[in-house]
Amino acid sequence: MRITLLSLLLLLVAAVAPAKAVLHITRDHGGYVEEYKVKYKRIRDSGERVVIDGICNSACTLVFGIVPLKRICVTPKASIGVHLAYYDKAFTFGIKVTSAEGTSDLMSYYPDPLKDWIRRNGGLTTEMKKIKNGEDLWRIVDPCPDEW
Repeated sequence: MRITLLSLLLLLVAAVAPAKAVLHITRDHGGYVEEYKVKYKRIRDSGERVVIDGICNSACTLVFGIVPLKRICVTPKASIGVHLAYYDKAFTFGIKVTSAEGTSDLMSYYPDPLKDWIRRNGGLTTEMKKIKNGEDLWRIVDPCPDEW
């Protein structure tokens, strides 16, 4: 009887234990870099997987340098966009003022394949440079398995 109760208890615990979560990125245009660093470090430390299933621009792309690439994948709808870092326009009277320090910080997080793509495509500028799903993006991160 004891073995049966123990087995039942273990089965119940296994059934209610949370599965590893998955962050689905579908429409993320970026934001404050420091907030993204905190968010992605939490995701990295929790063991969550990341599925990019749409737009991941600007600070969102920090995911590639903080969460292990083996836990990130892209769907056919994925695209990423990168640009020079700039100060919040609320503090610069609506003018885009680039930040060399901020750009250097962003680049320090990017994996080599993303840095290589940026170099091959003329470096970062104030304009968004996009990588759509396909070979260029797959050189940076793997496509998701069919079950995603």
